Amino acid sequence: MAGRFASYLEHFGLAQRPFALTPDPEFLFWTEAHRGAYAMLQYGLSTAAPITLMTGEIGSGKTLLLQYFVEDLDEDITLSMVTNTRPGTRDILQWLLPELANQSTGDERTFRRVREFFINEYNEGRRVVLIIDEAQNLSMEALEELRMLTNINIGKEDVLQLFLVGQPELRDMVRRPQLTQFAQRVAANYHIPAMDPETVARYIAHRIKVAGGRPAIFSRQAAELVADAATGIPRLINQLCDLSLTYAFAETDTMVRRKTVQAVLDDGLFFGPGVYAR
Repeated sequence: MAGRFASYLEHFGLAQRPFALTPDPEFLFWTEAHRGAYAMLQYGLSTAAPITLMTGEIGSGKTLLLQYFVEDLDEDITLSMVTNTRPGTRDILQWLLPELANQSTGDERTFRRVREFFINEYNEGRRVVLIIDEAQNLSMEALEELRMLTNINIGKEDVLQLFLVGQPELRDMVRRPQLTQFAQRVAANYHIPAMDPETVARYIAHRIKVAGGRPAIFSRQAAELVADAATGIPRLINQLCDLSLTYAFAETDTMVRRKTVQAVLDDGLFFGPGVYAR
């Protein structure tokens, strides 16, 4: 199998897999939407926005963009990043202070301890940033608890910045009447839409080029079908393109054409939501 995979790369002149599913900042493709989302993250950080919201469909590149954002943070940032939220979780305070894990949340002493932590960081010249990925899993009670944390301030300055990243239903939650006060604290927000067919074609060419191959390996018609079947979502595009390269290699083709992509779809190997009709 290892030899066969090596031949797959060699066949197309690739130094590495261009469509691996693991987020890799090296392959980050700056669409107009991703530039907008990153600019909004930076805006939220630079303006000390209490809450910054970034949403997008599953596989739209949120985590990759977030990794890039985190790597660029200054040393004066005290970062707490949560990536394993569970539906309805309320363990908010221990994300900030792990030593609180064995204490009950919500009591006055616990909040006082967190406030002391914020003040100490502020006095040392550091800002506290809490980033929560997959934030759509949070309950409304957890979101309200987070809002209360963002109300802690020293003079006119907030001492906690909250970044929530999640799927579109996160925006729907924030718009509920019960969370009106939370929504009023959201000073920056951005939604990453699906890519249009032209952008998908450039995305495919970009990843192949980064991997060391010829950008024109996918024909225009093949890229259009990929865009349609994968509904413009990067993770689904990666899955379908990787399978299509494998099919083309098996047929010793030097280019992925529309018929190659269609063969993958006809064989039922791809589980994307797009339209597969010829």
